[in-house]
Amino acid sequence: MKNILFKSAVGILFSTAAIAQNSLPVGFSADELQDMQRLDFVPPFYAPQGITTPPTLPVRNMAQWEEIQALTITWRDYDAVHREIVRAARKETTVIINCNTTTGSTFYEDSTAIKNYLTAGGVPLTNIRFNAKPSNSVWIRDYGANPCYLNDVDSLILVDWKYNRPTRTSDDTLARSIARMLNIPLFETTVNPTQLTHTGGNYMSDGMNTAFSSKLILTENSTKTEAQINQIMTDFMGINRYIKMETLPFDGIHHIDMHMKLLNEETLLVGEYPAGVADGPQIEANIQYVLANFNSSFGTPYKVIRIPQPPDQNNGFDYPDGNGNYLTYTNSTIINKTVIVPQFYAEYDTTAIRIWKDAMPGYNIVGINSNQTISASGSLHCITHSVGVQNPLRIVHQNLPNTTNTTTPYQVDALVQHKSGIQFATLYYTTDTANIPFTAVSMSLTNVANDTWTGFIPAQPAGTHVFYYILGHANSGKEQVRPMPAPEGNFEFDVLGGTTGISETASFEMKAAYPNPSHGITCIPVSINKATKGSIKLYDVLGNYVSTIFEGDLVSGEKNYFLNSIGMSSGAYFIVLETTENRLTQKLMIR
Repeated sequence: MKNILFKSAVGILFSTAAIAQNSLPVGFSADELQDMQRLDFVPPFYAPQGITTPPTLPVRNMAQWEEIQALTITWRDYDAVHREIVRAARKETTVIINCNTTTGSTFYEDSTAIKNYLTAGGVPLTNIRFNAKPSNSVWIRDYGANPCYLNDVDSLILVDWKYNRPTRTSDDTLARSIARMLNIPLFETTVNPTQLTHTGGNYMSDGMNTAFSSKLILTENSTKTEAQINQIMTDFMGINRYIKMETLPFDGIHHIDMHMKLLNEETLLVGEYPAGVADGPQIEANIQYVLANFNSSFGTPYKVIRIPQPPDQNNGFDYPDGNGNYLTYTNSTIINKTVIVPQFYAEYDTTAIRIWKDAMPGYNIVGINSNQTISASGSLHCITHSVGVQNPLRIVHQNLPNTTNTTTPYQVDALVQHKSGIQFATLYYTTDTANIPFTAVSMSLTNVANDTWTGFIPAQPAGTHVFYYILGHANSGKEQVRPMPAPEGNFEFDVLGGTTGISETASFEMKAAYPNPSHGITCIPVSINKATKGSIKLYDVLGNYVSTIFEGDLVSGEKNYFLNSIGMSSGAYFIVLETTENRLTQKLMIR
């Protein structure tokens, strides 16, 4: 195990001078690496205090956009950052501050000093609780426990993995005190045969039994097969589809929250570098792998929103493949109706905030300066964790797509669940949030087994933009809406045709294939405004047919098609996209 841990730590050395005094980075510190290289080093063992066998009832890991009862942080340093997190979060939920008990600490590790610091900064002390327990570092996302529910919404539990920093024993056991404080059953994957080493920064769940990680999960559990790892995730967290992506060459900790985030069940926010820079090529390859091989839990392609990964203004405006730190805007935290987003400098911050506001309409997007923490290879998501509510009212709905239908009502289906049962559900819609009040439409329970409720929005004329949201009312009296900020934030779709100026004739765009020159898997992006039949074929430079890349139904929207050029002769070729209405040609070099 010593050798495995050492290999996983390569490239994660940080100068303690670059961060706050006595701070530990997200990765291994130099001292930790030195300790683990000792011949007599033995990873510490501490007896489990939680339940080490899987739940006997079906389990579901909640998504980060679901309702939470508490946000947890560990306050050891980065005082200004933590204060701004508390300022924003306490308006949405209870903030639990884990702190050491040393009086007079310069890092505000005792509750009295923290209270004084918050008050001096104009932060009220309401909705704040303190948990005076030992800790080693601030990176609670990695060592905190994960909220899950039995029977979808019935009972809240916490699932705690083994932390991948074996010298940080206080961090690894901190979840126990949180579970006791909130009276939540704690399950632990800390002893074999179900021991699993994992970190929250390298994990995202859609709340519908699908999760994402980098392949670090395989490296850190190398004594287990991938099938065994998947089974532990299924048994303890209900993850039935576990998508794993290649690790990145310049992200030393290999945590996916540094470059991507799930915004809802079908939308990925993905960090983007300039072409060919740093981890940009591998990130793009990973995303294209996901898009080509997996649909969302709704059975439809994932939507991808790009957001810049900025250069480091404090290190020569360099990127991580040079001297720059790993600046990121995806390392953000959703706190009910608020999202806290890292900020670094205005040139890129303003663009990032705009992208977040467009992607999460109605949410309160709060920027927090994160230049302090990023030098330790972490940001806001890394230093926060969430605890779900005890009795959630869960609403799952796939945003209706744009449509050309102007004659029949638009069907809105939603899964609506609560432990006490749902008394009624209501659909609200409008075509102008500024001037037209929302119209309420009663929804009917159309599938009892799947908790599906259905309502209809009346047909609208071409050129209409429709806003809508869903309200659920439980038998207990609890109410919830989806999206959570509704009616300020809503689901939306356009009724196309007529006044929109979009022709009924299909229009095509075949974007530049990449990589070009090609040697292996090559992506061919195609955009079509109307579904049609067609083909994508490869021809040599003399016009001779070589192979068919695709033939059949070309779907509306953007889709990637793939060519494997391994084994093909080097030289110039032509990719030809052809339908009855159009023909596009693009040159491709194969080496």
